[in-house]
Amino acid sequence: MRLRAVGAVLCGVALLGTVTACGDDEKSGSDEVVTIDITIEGGKVDPSGERVEVGAGQPVDLVVTADEPGELHLHSDPEQQLEYDAGTTTLGIAIDRPGVVAVESHELGQIIVQLEVR
Repeated sequence: MRLRAVGAVLCGVALLGTVTACGDDEKSGSDEVVTIDITIEGGKVDPSGERVEVGAGQPVDLVVTADEPGELHLHSDPEQQLEYDAGTTTLGIAIDRPGVVAVESHELGQIIVQLEVR
């Protein structure tokens, strides 16, 4: 009986080590900042609806170069409005919940990028 209990404990410790190692691997890539360059000029925007994969909680820099000030809308939970100036503005964000989050300009009526949060 005692030998069986020791064997169960050793199996549990080995399994815990395996699960912990997998968890560490997933977190290691999520600290890297994803940079998305956005250009808004003459009423046109680039990119135009592309999907970009990011990890939940991973930092994202939206680098907006615009010919006039404006606002980006993130259709996340909760929704966010991010203002940018004429010139170049870096907007740092992170989305914690998995799913697809649209970044759009209501002024231009266009989805700029879709963040596929995993």
